[in-house]
Amino acid sequence: MGPKKGKGKKEKKAKGGGGKKGAPEVNDAERESEAERLELVKQAKALLELTRKEEQAFNEFQQQREKINYFWIVEKKNFEDRKAELRNKERERQDFEEKHQVEIKKSMKLSQDDYRGNERELKTDKRRLKFDLKEIELSHQDYLKSLKQEQDRRITVLRQEFERHAKELQQKYERKRKAFRDDLETRRKQDTQKIEERKNLHIAQLMTAHEKAFGEIKNYYNDITHNNLDLIKSLKEEVSEMKKKEAQDEKLMFEISQENKRMSEPLKRALLDVEKLRKNIHVYQDEKVELRTAKAQLLVLEQEHATLAWEFEVLQQRAAQVARELEELTAQFHGSIYDVQQKTGLKNLLLEKKMGALTLQLEQKDAELNEVLLHAKLDPAIVDRVKGRLEDIMVNKAEDLRELEQEMAHIAKLQSDLAAAMQLKMSEYGLPLDELGFTPQTRAALQARTATSNNYNSNSPRGKVSVATTSVAKEAHLAKTRAAASSSMSPAKPQTSFGVTANATTAQ
Repeated sequence: MGPKKGKGKKEKKAKGGGGKKGAPEVNDAERESEAERLELVKQAKALLELTRKEEQAFNEFQQQREKINYFWIVEKKNFEDRKAELRNKERERQDFEEKHQVEIKKSMKLSQDDYRGNERELKTDKRRLKFDLKEIELSHQDYLKSLKQEQDRRITVLRQEFERHAKELQQKYERKRKAFRDDLETRRKQDTQKIEERKNLHIAQLMTAHEKAFGEIKNYYNDITHNNLDLIKSLKEEVSEMKKKEAQDEKLMFEISQENKRMSEPLKRALLDVEKLRKNIHVYQDEKVELRTAKAQLLVLEQEHATLAWEFEVLQQRAAQVARELEELTAQFHGSIYDVQQKTGLKNLLLEKKMGALTLQLEQKDAELNEVLLHAKLDPAIVDRVKGRLEDIMVNKAEDLRELEQEMAHIAKLQSDLAAAMQLKMSEYGLPLDELGFTPQTRAALQARTATSNNYNSNSPRGKVSVATTSVAKEAHLAKTRAAASSSMSPAKPQTSFGVTANATTAQ
């Protein structure tokens, strides 16, 4: 038992020593656990608060839901009540309409009965009124008759009274008229007596005035008669003198008639002269008119002459301008011909030199080719191929020469056309060809020149080359056909180094 106690003490001591050493570690762990606990407490509080809020919100939601359900039930009940009220109102309306229809029918029947009763009463009233109207008309007619009788009676009384009064007035005014007529008659007699007295006095005055005037007129006419007698005497003397003068005039007339007879022939001649002069006057007037027309025509002709002179001057200026243009064209033509001749001459020289050089090169190449072919001892097919290529080159050169000759012919044609156009323009303006200073070459001369050039070309090495090229072209064509036939019959052979060099030379 003892040893066991010692061991326990030792273990306690060991544990106590170990606890002192691990105290900082325990504190750190406790702090961490405390912090975690505090954090968890905070989270728990937050969750508790959140659950409390959610419970509160859920309770509010439940309350709102219950309220909504309650309101929905109440409103549904109200809706059912309103529908029931509406049905009741609809039934009441239908009942009211039926009652109204019944009342309308009753009222219509009553109104119809009233209308019929009123109609009967109105008809009876109408009959009664018609009867009363007839009675009134009869009584009115009787009254009118009585009034007419009374009126007639009064009219007769008034007529008798007015007739009596009219007779009294007529008698009264007849008496007044008679008295007034007597008075007027006495006045008229007095006035006529006064007028007769004045008339007699006036007649006496007129008679004295007329007697005085008659005496004056008598004296005046006596003087006139005396004067007329004197005038008659003088006129008689004048008449006697006039008779004498008339006798003298008759003698003079006889003499004048004799003179007229004697002068009738000169008069006829004078009349003929007058007619001739009139004819001359007509002729003169006609000539005058013709002169006017001639003057007008002369003015027109002068105007035309002026216009023609102006046109002539214009044409002269144009002719001078055309002459200047002709000189310029001739100078340009000479220059162009000279340039063309120089260019063609230079081209011909260059072409001849080139042709000479090419002929020499061709001869050298032919000689070299023949030597190479002799030394190479190649296959005849390769030789034919090389010759064919050389012939193609010669044909191309010959075609170039033909193109140059065609261009030369085209230039010659243009030159001949230009010369023909110049000749036509010179002939249009009436200018001789000598004024050009040279003789334009015609188409025949140019053809002859081209023929000579062709002969020269055929005789020259260049011509020989062209002829040779044409013959070579024919031979090349035959060689090509033979080569094609041989290549179709035999397989192709590899090219030699000479074939490669030949291809290179042809490409160059």
